[in-house]
Amino acid sequence: MEQKTRKKRKLGSYPFISVTISITLALLVMGIFGLLVVHAKKLTLNIQESIEIQVFLNNQLTNTEITRINRSISSKPYTLNKEEGPGVKFISKDEASKQFIKETGEDFTEFLGDNPLRDLLVVNIAPEYQAADSLKWITKEIQSMNGVYEVAYVESLIESINDNITKIGLIMLGFFILLLIVVVILINNTIKLALFSQRFLIRSMQLVGAKGSFIRGPFLKRAAFYGLVAGTATCIILVSILYYANQRIEDLEKLQDHSQLAILFVSIILVGILVGYFSTYRAIRKYLGMSLDELY
Repeated sequence: MEQKTRKKRKLGSYPFISVTISITLALLVMGIFGLLVVHAKKLTLNIQESIEIQVFLNNQLTNTEITRINRSISSKPYTLNKEEGPGVKFISKDEASKQFIKETGEDFTEFLGDNPLRDLLVVNIAPEYQAADSLKWITKEIQSMNGVYEVAYVESLIESINDNITKIGLIMLGFFILLLIVVVILINNTIKLALFSQRFLIRSMQLVGAKGSFIRGPFLKRAAFYGLVAGTATCIILVSILYYANQRIEDLEKLQDHSQLAILFVSIILVGILVGYFSTYRAIRKYLGMSLDELY
């Protein structure tokens, strides 16, 4: 006679590899999009930090007067503070003349007989002060300072940058919410299918008097563990992708904010644990409330 051995099923146990791989793939899709968002956010910040206004100074100003104007603008809240200091750069008219000649190849001082350019302060504006109304107010305030001849900036370019950043931000936010919903649904369905094979075991435990909390406990612990493993595996894959991309794409690392990446990785692990936990809770609650005919 041919003997058939059948393994006993343990309460709370369901396929580890298939469930973990399914959750990992779902989280990986969200993680890759998260990496795109983090890099896009850093790129957007770099673009915003490059927005500047030009402050032309009166002629015949002394070094003391130029320093006074420089310090006054540097102390304002709308001036961008960089790692190396306030975002204010002084360009003398001689430096501006040399730069113009280098770019155009024409020495205008030969036929003008003089340098008509002015000393210049280039001021980087903080992102929170880049709205059109704020820039107009900043321009008026700097214009009223003693020693300032004129304040100029490319208004149409700044408005275009701000509009495009807003549109891209809204599109990415909507896509992220949609992607999060899809990931939650995929993980939820994966858990439900995995628990389908244990519905009669759950029913048997009910019939011998086991409480709902006792039945749910092993499943919930295992689901949280699966989510942790899948989230950790996803983070390892994402780190590998980042490492490979950094080797292939020049200066990509400059767009990476390590604190934002850490938040992304922690979020992925938490999503894996929480979605796995609550999906299991809902599935077990459903099977606990079903009749025997419905289970069949």
